[in-house]
Amino acid sequence: MSTLIRDVYEHELDSILALNNAAGPAILALDAARLRHFFDTADYFRVAENDGNVAGFLVGFGSGSAHDSSNFAWFGERHPSFFYIDRIVVASRRRGGGVGRAFYADVQSFTEARWPLLTCEVLIEHDSDPARLFHGAFGFQEEGQHVMPENGVRASMLVKKMCSYPWIRERYGDRLPDVPWLLQPRRPRGNPAERATGT
Repeated sequence: MSTLIRDVYEHELDSILALNNAAGPAILALDAARLRHFFDTADYFRVAENDGNVAGFLVGFGSGSAHDSSNFAWFGERHPSFFYIDRIVVASRRRGGGVGRAFYADVQSFTEARWPLLTCEVLIEHDSDPARLFHGAFGFQEEGQHVMPENGVRASMLVKKMCSYPWIRERYGDRLPDVPWLLQPRRPRGNPAERATGT
């Protein structure tokens, strides 16, 4: 069974909201307005598709965005340029099947051409050992811990240096090659079938 990582469609937001809020205490709950804000403003908002079904999603923001997360602000106080993974959620029936690794390979490819650091957090008060091990195995290191003022939850703040970034910036500057895997994520609207027929 192959996993396709692709940009999210607007008609999928209700399903993504349900997926997020069924993920358990390790993922902060969302409401529809907040998720819609992510859809409108995120630099990266993609889903994993298995057999035509959404198996997970990842949302992230570059350091130049106006994202209002306290964890994003924590990284902003320490680094002038970074990409922040706000959340990754994988459906329970797909966990352990490589969906998370597929997401992280995709978001790293997106990040390394644009920012020197990939950042995220793991909530450490909710049986987070599997998540911390996953991130450690993927090359993240803890830079510190942060207690989120909005809910009092403590997070392990993780960073990963993008080793390719200096060479890419030296070689291409702000003018990246026009190749599909480097394209900025699009903001697809509506159902793909409707867009194909122009309805």
